[in-house]
Amino acid sequence: MGHPKHYRRVPLLNGGRSAERDVSLKSGRAVLEALQARGVDAYGIDVGRDVVEQLKAGAFKRAFIVMHGRGGEDGVIQGALELLGLPYTGSKVLASALGMDKLRTKQLWLGAGLPTPAFRVLESMADAEAAVQALALPLMVKPALEGSSIGMSKVRTVTDLPAAFAKAAGFGPVLAEQFIEGDEYTVAILGDRALPPIRLETSHDFYDFDAKYIANDTRYHCPCGLPSEAEAELQSLALAAFRTIGASGWGRVDVMRDGAGRFWLLEINTVPGMTDHSLVPMAARADGMDFGDLVLAILATTLGQEAAG
Repeated sequence: MGHPKHYRRVPLLNGGRSAERDVSLKSGRAVLEALQARGVDAYGIDVGRDVVEQLKAGAFKRAFIVMHGRGGEDGVIQGALELLGLPYTGSKVLASALGMDKLRTKQLWLGAGLPTPAFRVLESMADAEAAVQALALPLMVKPALEGSSIGMSKVRTVTDLPAAFAKAAGFGPVLAEQFIEGDEYTVAILGDRALPPIRLETSHDFYDFDAKYIANDTRYHCPCGLPSEAEAELQSLALAAFRTIGASGWGRVDVMRDGAGRFWLLEINTVPGMTDHSLVPMAARADGMDFGDLVLAILATTLGQEAAG
């Protein structure tokens, strides 16, 4: 894994200008404190337009990315780091860009024969009405290019459609997705391993932004309660989903299980949250790692990148 003292001049990249800026800053504070507590020579950087100049001037050796959403999770900062020759945590440019785009992620999964709910791209209210006919209600309506459930709605009736479409369209391209009734799971990936899955239980209609970051009644079950064979199937599916888009380092795959016991891939997060409500640290604890162990393990995935080019 490498001794913490060997990790010299590590910039912790957080903040940015996406809709998830506040969550990123909260994640960044937690990770920076943990790195420094373990003896890593880490420095927090709130990413702005001058980030390339800051990184050039800082004589940094490898970067820890905790930027959620556009600019940080979509290949943009990764491309800048590639140009600078600076190793970094998480997925490379292509996988980051694909993972941020829910539409293209689903298209790739379908092409690889992996299960994901049926969907339609919505460019107008006419498309939304056609999606109701094709997919039936209820539907999930969501931005294709945002995380943290931002702009997402569950549509139960046709009268809910205009508001849901307008809410999602404020963030760019829109997807309507078949709603899967059942339990929601998330599987953290670290290196080439799937960590213990977590089952999510919320009083909300779905695991939305409030349930993720604000609500205190969201329940997390780890062990997740699945029979061992089903849990192994879930972990295997999550790893396949992760590898299909070329993701690497660490991440998280969200999955539904329907009433018949079938798993359905929802989305992938290539820079998951690292706050006190976050799921990757929870899965790591179930695997015997505390938060400090986890951040060092993530940082260790950058080793060898120099040689790999």
